[in-house]
Amino acid sequence: MRVLKFGGTSVGSVENIEKTIAIVANQAAQSPVAVVVSALGGVTDLLLKAGALAAKKEESYKDIFKEISQKHLSFTETLTGGDQKVLNEITLQMSHLEDLLKGIYLINELSPKTLDKLAAYGELTSSYIIAAAFEHKSIDASLKDSRELIITDANHTKAGVLYEITNQNITTYFAEKKAKITVLGGFIARTEAGDTSTLGRGGSDFTAAIIAAALDVEQLEIWTDVSGMFSANPKLVKQAKPIQEISYHEAMELSHFGAKVLYPPTIVPVLSKNIPIYIKNTMAPEEPGTRIGNQDIAHPNPIKGISHISDVALLTLEGAGMVGISGISKRLFEVLSQQQVNIILITQASSEHSICIGVMEADALRAKTAIETEFAYELSLHKIDPVIVETSLAIIALVGESMKSHQGISGKMFSTLGRNNVNIRAIAQGASEKNISAVIAEKDVKKALNSLHEVFFEGNRKQINLFVTGVGNVGAKLLEQINNQKQYLKEHLNLNIRVLGLSNSRKMLVSQDPIDLNNWEAQLDGGEKADILRFRESVINLNQRNSVFVDITANEPVAMAYEEYLRNSIAVVACNKIAAAGKQEYYANLKRLSRKYNAPFKFETNVGAGLPIIDTLQNLIASGDRITKVQAVLSGSLNFVFNNFKSGGSFYDVVQQAKEEGYTEPDPRIDLSGVDVARKILILARESGLELELEDIVNTPFLTKNNLESTDVPHFFETLKEDAAHFEKLVADATAAGKRLKYVAQLDNGKASVGLQSVGADSPFYNLEGSDNIVLFYTARYPEQPLIVKGAGAGGDVTASGLFSDIIRLR
Repeated sequence: MRVLKFGGTSVGSVENIEKTIAIVANQAAQSPVAVVVSALGGVTDLLLKAGALAAKKEESYKDIFKEISQKHLSFTETLTGGDQKVLNEITLQMSHLEDLLKGIYLINELSPKTLDKLAAYGELTSSYIIAAAFEHKSIDASLKDSRELIITDANHTKAGVLYEITNQNITTYFAEKKAKITVLGGFIARTEAGDTSTLGRGGSDFTAAIIAAALDVEQLEIWTDVSGMFSANPKLVKQAKPIQEISYHEAMELSHFGAKVLYPPTIVPVLSKNIPIYIKNTMAPEEPGTRIGNQDIAHPNPIKGISHISDVALLTLEGAGMVGISGISKRLFEVLSQQQVNIILITQASSEHSICIGVMEADALRAKTAIETEFAYELSLHKIDPVIVETSLAIIALVGESMKSHQGISGKMFSTLGRNNVNIRAIAQGASEKNISAVIAEKDVKKALNSLHEVFFEGNRKQINLFVTGVGNVGAKLLEQINNQKQYLKEHLNLNIRVLGLSNSRKMLVSQDPIDLNNWEAQLDGGEKADILRFRESVINLNQRNSVFVDITANEPVAMAYEEYLRNSIAVVACNKIAAAGKQEYYANLKRLSRKYNAPFKFETNVGAGLPIIDTLQNLIASGDRITKVQAVLSGSLNFVFNNFKSGGSFYDVVQQAKEEGYTEPDPRIDLSGVDVARKILILARESGLELELEDIVNTPFLTKNNLESTDVPHFFETLKEDAAHFEKLVADATAAGKRLKYVAQLDNGKASVGLQSVGADSPFYNLEGSDNIVLFYTARYPEQPLIVKGAGAGGDVTASGLFSDIIRLR
């Protein structure tokens, strides 16, 4: 014989009930089955809501009752073909329910005893309707009221089962009744005095387990709307995987810590009989689901699942008067027991100075009042402090029986949470090491679950979530590169990059789900009006793990927002030079915040676009080398300009071409004035360990006063025409001397300078072509022959690839 239990979603619609009937009929063809059913989907909640309204003298309870009545009559009509006998019985039951609600309304009270009677209507009516539906399909099925079998104590709303008489009732009934299918309502029972009682929310699972254990059946099946127990809540963790096999103890831990698929007490009755439990999916009965048993299952992963409990409060009792005083813990737990406050987590400092307990948030005030009443004398003497209550918390737990034989699980868990700025308020780990629990902020639950699941269940595949500001030429190329490489990154680097936010000067879009990079322009156009502050707040509030803010602008307000991103453990990848080349104090603070909050601050493209210049410099410093001198051509735009400007040509035309081809900033004055190169050598100086400001860089301009005083970009181009003779002379003089013009940056002896130079054929800069950059690092290890980094230093593709490289380094 088998026992099958079908939950609220399995009987939540006519269609699902039809599937339930088909599953039962198929199994009954092989052996007798007992079918335990929950109330029709959502009905128990409606019953409790109606009762609460009636007790408050709110007549709106009548609307809830009408909804309950209509639902039952509609299901009955459809499932039984309008069988009048069944309709009459359901109508009678609804009449009794209406009378009960009227009584609650009149006396303005809803006692636990009455609450049990009210809640029981859900299972009483659903079992009757489903049994009638079997009969309508000419399938032989017998209906049995579970209250005649399961006897409990009088602890209403969560009654304790009296197993001796209950088991006797069950075995006697099924020995005498030989029906192939027996339909029973779950959740409901009766006291020895004959009053209706219930087994607690989720008690239908418990009912099925009680019957299974009493009959010593071959297996218990729990049918629900998911294909078994999952490695994490699939609603919060999309990558969650079904667990094929799990032990009783692991399943009990997971269900205690919020895995809703199984009511925790369910395991207790079947555990001693070694009856396996199968969690199956009514909507996909062919899927294997999860098998729960007591066998020792070898598995390479010591973690079976990650779960959590929401709406938790943390209560802390502390004080110097607790140290060395026996009986404090006893009094604390005793008073909470008297108030029926369930403790779900305990941690105590070895100094005995404090005891911290976790309770459900709904019980927090009652618990605090009870504790402070119990310890009123100690409080009055200031031996114990007033109870500290923290709310809006959750408990997150790793579960697995094999954890005790694997080192480093706790360290891996806590370091993962720390990297993602998830603050841990309390920790509990039993000596058996079946679970490791941590109390965290409720708002961090999704991020914590996904971060831990990534580490323990996804082969350490890392998901990086990008929020990109500035999707012009370079930004568009970056998105294209990410889209083209996403499969390669998954297969070869175990990296999954998602773009969740985009912004340009007009529009912004921040989404919980990944933005389709094949259609991002249209999605962004449909976004809201761009706002730097609101974009930042949206990114922070989304609270995604491994978040990265990518700045591809030259906007100062955007650069000034880096601090808040880093404080929230959001990495920053910047093409924008303003932050790293701004005030030394701001630059240093960004570095400090990056270290403090474990949020990388990457800005490789600030110098040399896609060239690994900063990375090379950082590696030299980290390995203990010392920079003595740097010589460089750092402006791809200026190199392009002077490589293409020949004697007799138009300086205006060459600069215009450089701007059109994307080699210069939108305002070419930034490049041609030397400010851009000065920023770059300043960044290299700072990364070398020097503390300099931009004004410390000696900048010798080659532009005329007329050029430098231009009012805007169009005016600047006009001045280039006006001063054409000046530029012709610069190039003619260099050509006559057999030299070429290069804009050179230099760092030597703690001093930095930038300016236009005529270099001869013996210079490493002489043959630098196109928009290439070159950097010569002279160090203690490279005193004569410098370490050289050379290559394309400007252009949308190479700049985007530099940003892409910084993002990949974050893995």
